[in-house]
Amino acid sequence: MAFAVVARLSYDTSIARTFPWTMKGCLMEITNLGQADGLPPVDWAAVAEKLDAGSAPAPDAANSRTTWLATVNQDGSPHVTAVGALWLDGAFWFQTGAGTRKGRNVARDPRCSIAVSIRDADVVIEGDAARVTEPGAVARIAKAWADNGWPAEPDDSGSGITAPFNAPSQGPPPWNVYRIEARSAIVALAAEPGGLTRFRF
Repeated sequence: MAFAVVARLSYDTSIARTFPWTMKGCLMEITNLGQADGLPPVDWAAVAEKLDAGSAPAPDAANSRTTWLATVNQDGSPHVTAVGALWLDGAFWFQTGAGTRKGRNVARDPRCSIAVSIRDADVVIEGDAARVTEPGAVARIAKAWADNGWPAEPDDSGSGITAPFNAPSQGPPPWNVYRIEARSAIVALAAEPGGLTRFRF
């Protein structure tokens, strides 16, 4: 389903235009960070479409489909780690044990960012990690992970997930599920005509 939203384009002057948008149906501010280099703004709808499709970088690309999660340590320093995140329903989802550093970090301070390379673009999304415990949502994301090759399933309580294996650093199951509520995104296009754009949701 597409929603019409008003987006503000930041050039020399602000121009209000209507764009189709499928994530939240809310106001989006678009800042063309590549304007000084003559680059057009990135089309967020095209980026979201690639994320929805699970787009990977080109087979011969130097980047890979690793998804990187950055959280805030107790002392304010960053913690960055690779995660098996999925893009579903217009958001990134990840799982972790409650005792992991990233689990402790988002429990104390939900601010985080996630970065991934897709076909012809690098994407960084900033937002807040919200723990998901509703059994229907947990079952849906567990099925999505299973459909992508990791045999996750809801635990007996329905509020966490379990699987025959996980990264050793995750600790024992069950693992908590988080959805990143996006505040902003930065997209750098590697294909012609190129582009560097910030989106605020």
